[in-house]
Amino acid sequence: MTTKKYIRIAAIIFTIVGALNWGLVGIAKFDLVAYLFGNLTNASRIVYSLVGLSGVYILSLVKRLV
Repeated sequence: MTTKKYIRIAAIIFTIVGALNWGLVGIAKFDLVAYLFGNLTNASRIVYSLVGLSGVYILSLVKRLV
């Protein structure tokens, strides 16, 4: 597999993690990332940043998909 494919797979995984986390926040007021890594620790901030960057990357792919 190429590096680009690994980046796409990672972006999809992080986007799904982010969507599931926000779903839990909205439905149950439970932040899974904060629970696993601590509230705004460096580890949780990295996860949140990767989720955000993945969302931007997936957004850039939407133009090709539509």
